[in-house]
Amino acid sequence: MTEVSFHLNVPDADAYVCRLLRKAYAKGARVRVVADEEQLVALDRALWLMEQRDFVPHARSSAPAHVRKHTPILLGASDHGAEVVLVNLSPRMPENAAAFDRIIEVVGVQEAAREQARVRWKQYRNAGFTPQAVDLSSRGEV
Repeated sequence: MTEVSFHLNVPDADAYVCRLLRKAYAKGARVRVVADEEQLVALDRALWLMEQRDFVPHARSSAPAHVRKHTPILLGASDHGAEVVLVNLSPRMPENAAAFDRIIEVVGVQEAAREQARVRWKQYRNAGFTPQAVDLSSRGEV
């Protein structure tokens, strides 16, 4: 069964996702990040600007097949792929949720983001998933 966790109260999604991806890469995980085009551009830039020692190999899901095959982190607008982990920055629940071992929903501090997350939480529950909440403000990770 797919593990779904909502990482709540994230003040800077790009910085937080960069840290998540660095950890995932260090563990050898294959990750797909789903977001709208504006967020993807910002995240791609943030990943390229990381310190050299923290570099995370990544590519857009529109890259040629031979690049996607050898890249552990893919950034795209679609949740269809062969990755094990999905990081969702989209306001929608992934259509292909059951195909992943793990889904991480990154939720900012803005009320609109929180309301969209509440809707997705209910959608996951209605689809038979058991989402878990990880409140970053209570863990001192913000």
